[in-house]
Amino acid sequence: MAKHDLIVVLDFGAQYSMLIARRVRECNVYCEVYPHDIPVEELKKRNVKGVIVSGGPASVYEQDAPKADPKLWTSGIPVLGICYGMQLLAKELGGEVKPGNKREYGKADLLIDDQSNIFAGLDSQLQCWMSHGDTVVGLPAGFKQLAHTDNTKYAAAGDPAKKIYGVQFHPEVVHTPKGIEIIKNFAYIICGCQPTWTTANFIEEQVREIRAKVGKDKVLLALSGGVDSTTVAALIHKAIGDQLVCMFIDQGFMRKNEAKKIDDLFVNRFKVNFLNINAAALFFEKLKGVVDPEQKRKIIGENFIRTFEVEAKKLGQIPWLAQGTLYPDVIESAVPGTTTGKVAKKIKTHHNVGGLPEKMGFKLIEPLRLLFKDEVRVLGRDLGIPDDIVNRQPFPGPGLAIRIIGEVTEERVKILQQVDDIVVSEIKDAGYYRKVWQSFAVLLPIRTVGVMGDKRTYLNTIAIRAVTSLDAMTADWARLPYELLEKISNRIVNETPEVNRVVYDISSKPPSTIEWE
Repeated sequence: MAKHDLIVVLDFGAQYSMLIARRVRECNVYCEVYPHDIPVEELKKRNVKGVIVSGGPASVYEQDAPKADPKLWTSGIPVLGICYGMQLLAKELGGEVKPGNKREYGKADLLIDDQSNIFAGLDSQLQCWMSHGDTVVGLPAGFKQLAHTDNTKYAAAGDPAKKIYGVQFHPEVVHTPKGIEIIKNFAYIICGCQPTWTTANFIEEQVREIRAKVGKDKVLLALSGGVDSTTVAALIHKAIGDQLVCMFIDQGFMRKNEAKKIDDLFVNRFKVNFLNINAAALFFEKLKGVVDPEQKRKIIGENFIRTFEVEAKKLGQIPWLAQGTLYPDVIESAVPGTTTGKVAKKIKTHHNVGGLPEKMGFKLIEPLRLLFKDEVRVLGRDLGIPDDIVNRQPFPGPGLAIRIIGEVTEERVKILQQVDDIVVSEIKDAGYYRKVWQSFAVLLPIRTVGVMGDKRTYLNTIAIRAVTSLDAMTADWARLPYELLEKISNRIVNETPEVNRVVYDISSKPPSTIEWE
C-alpha cells in the first residue's frame, strides 16, 4: 500500500473502537485499530501521525486496569483520549480521577470554553453523547479546561504544547452531531494529516499491487454474489483482466433467479472468465432427512469445499486464491500474542469463501482486508457494480437452506424463493430496504387450518423477520408499518398457493438470533 498519513486507535475494549477508525477514515485519513499495549517503538516504525485512545469498560483505579505504553505520553505523537482514554491520560500524567457524584449517560449540552484546536470553527454550545461513571476532577500540569457540561467540569481538556487532548464524551457516535468536526480538527490541525485516503487512490494502489504480486499467474475467486466477493472480482479484473477466473457454485438455495442474475452480471457486463457450477442435485441429496440446523450448515459447508476442490483441479495449476476478507474480520480474529485477553478477546475466527481449508496449495490475495463494509460499498459503486448488489443486505452462506426450518427439499425451496421475492420487493418499494439491517422470510414446518374460497385449507406458515442493527451483534425487531406488513401478507397468500398464514417475528437479539437457524 502506498504511504498515507496514519492515525491509530488503541483499543481498550470499547464497543466503539472500530467506529472511531471508520470516522477517521471518513475524514479521508487512513486509520487502523491496534492493541492498547502496542510499544511506542512500533508506532514510530509505522510513522504514526496521531493516536486515539479509545474508551472501555474498565476503571483507571482497578488493580489490573489496562494501560498504554508509558512512553506514549512523552513520545511527541499527538494523542486524543476518549472517555476512559481521557481518564487514563489524566491519571498517567498526574491528574486526578474519581467516581462521579452523578453518572452521566446519554445526551448532554457541551459548553465550549476554548474554541481553538480540537474545537476550532465550532459553536460555543454543542450536543454530545456521554457514557461514563468516573470523571476527571484534577488536570495534569500544563492542561487547561476546554469544555464542560452541567455535570462534568472537565468534559474536554488539553495540553496544546504536548498535543495531548482528552474528551469525556464520544465524538464518534451519531448522537454527537459535530463529532466528526472534532475528529477532523484532531487529524488535520493537531496531527497535520493530509486527506489522501480516497476510493480512487485505493483502486489505483491495489491495481498496481495486484499486478506486481501476481505477474502472469492466474487467480481463482470463489464468488458468492454478495457485495464483498463481487467487489473483489471487479477490482482484480480491473488489475489483471482474463487472468482472473471466477467460480460460482450454485448449491440450489439461492434466491429466485439469483444464479442467472450473477451469470449475466459477470459474463455480459464485466466479461470475466466465469464458471457457473450447478451442484444443486448433490446438495439436495446430502440434505435428505436432515433437520438439525448445525448439521445442515456443516453438510453445506463441507460439500461446498469438496465441490470447489474438484472443480478447481479441472482448471490446472492456479497458484492464487482471492478472498473477500474485510478489516473487521482481521480485527475480530485477534492474532494471539498481540493483546491482553481481558481487553480484546477473539470474537470469532473468520474463514472466508464458505470455510475453504488452509491446505489447498493456494497463496492468498485479500485486497479488501484494510476496508470496512461501508468503504467496500463505496468502492463497489466506483467499480461499476449495480446498486442492488452494492446495497445488498447480509445473506447467509448456506442461503435459503437455513431459512427453511426442518428438511430442505426442492419443493420447499421453490416456495420460499417465491415468498422471499415478494418480501424483498415490497420492502424495497416501501423504502425500507436500507433502513433495516435484514428483512426476509422463513418457511416453518407448521401447517395450519385456513379458509380460502369458502373451502378449508391446511397449508404452510411463513414468518417474516425484519431487524434494525448497527453491527449484527445486537438487533431489535423493526417496527414496519402495518400497511406494509398487510400488503406483504396479502401478496404471499394470494400468489403462493402453498401458504395460508403469515406471522411477524417481534423478538430481539438477544435473546433470539437474527436468523432462525
